[in-house]
Amino acid sequence: MNKLVVISGCSGGGKSTLLGELRNRGYSVVEEPGRRIIAEEWEAGGRALPWIDVEAFARRAIAMSMEDIASCAERQQWVFFDRGLIDAASGLSHITGEPISRFLNDCTAYHRKVFLTPPWPKIYAVDADRRHTFSDAVEEYERLVEVYPAIGYEIDILPRTTVQLRADYVLQHLNE
Repeated sequence: MNKLVVISGCSGGGKSTLLGELRNRGYSVVEEPGRRIIAEEWEAGGRALPWIDVEAFARRAIAMSMEDIASCAERQQWVFFDRGLIDAASGLSHITGEPISRFLNDCTAYHRKVFLTPPWPKIYAVDADRRHTFSDAVEEYERLVEVYPAIGYEIDILPRTTVQLRADYVLQHLNE
């Protein structure tokens, strides 16, 4: 059984907080490619940043996501991904207008069930790395709600509740 689980959804919807809770419970977590790329680009003075060269940023996110999958593929315990390959490919497809299949070699890299954080205005905030508006985040979320099922994944929308209850929900639904 595939143990690689994606937590995706609306930017600013509580993904990173949920993943922190899962990490605190002893699970492996793979940090969001986008945040890692931004840190690397800032450090190197690079331009593959979403507000400078969004296409280069998305291509880096795809490459990094593929590396993440390869490094975790043999794990026997649950591994939780903060976004990943499909999010990056969906973004690149949106930018270029090309079909998502152009950027994916294998759509079955993750567990069949993907958990999505819905838009949650109450907790949404911008920061140095998240510069887009809430409306942009909702638009991205709506694309992901369409993309994941279209390529064979089952989506499970997380409830707007405490992080502890969200973590319980994820673990319970994975063990069904």
